[in-house]
Amino acid sequence: MGDVITSAEGEGGSLSEPEATEPKNIRQSRDPHLDRNDHHEDHQHSISQAVELSNTPATSARVQSEPLPRTRSEIRKRVFTLTAPALGEMFLMSFVSIVDMMMVGQLGAAAIAAVGLTIQPMLFLQSVFMALNVGTTAVVAQSIGARSFDSANAAAKQSLLVSLVLGIIISGGSVIGAPYVLKFMGADPDVMKAGVGYFQVVAGGIIFNCIGMSIAAALRGAGDTRTPMIVNGLANILNIFGNYALIFGKFGMPALGVFGAGLSTTASRGIATLLFIPIAINGRRGIRLATPGGWRPDRSMLSRIWRVGWPAALEQFVMRGGHVLYARVVAGLGTAIFASHQIGLNVLSLTFLPGQAFSIAATTLVGQSLGADDPAEAETCARETHRLGLIVGGITAAILFAFGRQITWLYIKDPVVIADTALILKIYALAQPSQSTQFILAGALRGAGDTKWPLYSTAVGVWGVRLLLAILFINAFGWGLVGAWIALDLDQMSRSLVLSRRFRAGHWKQMRV
Repeated sequence: MGDVITSAEGEGGSLSEPEATEPKNIRQSRDPHLDRNDHHEDHQHSISQAVELSNTPATSARVQSEPLPRTRSEIRKRVFTLTAPALGEMFLMSFVSIVDMMMVGQLGAAAIAAVGLTIQPMLFLQSVFMALNVGTTAVVAQSIGARSFDSANAAAKQSLLVSLVLGIIISGGSVIGAPYVLKFMGADPDVMKAGVGYFQVVAGGIIFNCIGMSIAAALRGAGDTRTPMIVNGLANILNIFGNYALIFGKFGMPALGVFGAGLSTTASRGIATLLFIPIAINGRRGIRLATPGGWRPDRSMLSRIWRVGWPAALEQFVMRGGHVLYARVVAGLGTAIFASHQIGLNVLSLTFLPGQAFSIAATTLVGQSLGADDPAEAETCARETHRLGLIVGGITAAILFAFGRQITWLYIKDPVVIADTALILKIYALAQPSQSTQFILAGALRGAGDTKWPLYSTAVGVWGVRLLLAILFINAFGWGLVGAWIALDLDQMSRSLVLSRRFRAGHWKQMRV
């Protein structure tokens, strides 16, 4: 099934503060030809248009380049231009995940638990790629803002190269280690039976997902959020039909149950990868891999990406490791209760979407503004993006609070599971403003290259608040699933507080990657 890979259910640079003037690495990365001919460029192109710079091989791709917005109305327009495709892409991904979970739910609570216990270890395994993508998006965005298009292409190539090598290693190791992972997660025997095969087939497709994620991250850094939406949207629609056919044995296919859901997920990710590759090669959407050279490991470029990405890598390991242990604690309450928990998380994936989409807009706009050496514009873009995200988050909270029972009924008809899930959705509705804040401000900080503070906030929230309080509330206070979700609320609130304080301090405005 199409489990949603969130870059930030999640939410990493240096605390040192360079001079506010344009750093040497940015000045030197500019294409000299472009510096001599900037006055020839038409700065009125919209984001859907491309800038053709064919005088140099490195910039022969049509790049998504647009003048930075200056008024609030222009900023809002640019935010929605970036957010709408990303939101559409992620909504479709979450919708597919929800439909898949509904299909799996027809097989019973054990099937839901089998998929649920697999998701967090799978996300943990992919943490390094998520971090690589953070660095890639930031370097590409600032390179585009600095009009160094050859640097943007080089970053995309190096990211893809690393993703390919590590993807092969992690896919193979995950297939072999699947039974041991599920045992560690505390799976009951009935869950183990369905979960091992599902884990293995999905783990085998990690390589496809990582390549696609790498290309999508580069495109988003260039300002193209529409292409990832279309490609992933098509793949996810195919995943729905594949799940229906392979879970229940329709259209002449065998009825494979949970294993069929995993097989459909891997096949759809492979299709997405096949669609992304030619788009990135021909360069029509902002990044061009067909430029000469750049495929040998480039220590300088990898260092730039790593400088931004390593805190995000550690952040992802910290966050996913905490999520794995948190899931294990909740799994100790029993298969039926964990099924309620997993349905709640699945519904919750929809509430992540506005914050994640606005986070992508904040990363791109802040990165491009700082690349153009305009920190004031970067701050204005971040604040306006945050304001819009809070409005959407408030609407989402109201829906969760009012319609939790009706939403849960679509998954399963067990009245106990419905009642438990509806209650925890009401609890989590209270955390929506904090969730929107931590997503969007973390995205703004990442666009600046300040990736350490999202790491700090995640460590505090996931380990210092969520995990410890869940253990306390469940084992000491006896609050059960309700206690686990109160801890989840407090996690989001603590992360929001840490990131808000860092953003207001303003140190990120002097950073470059």
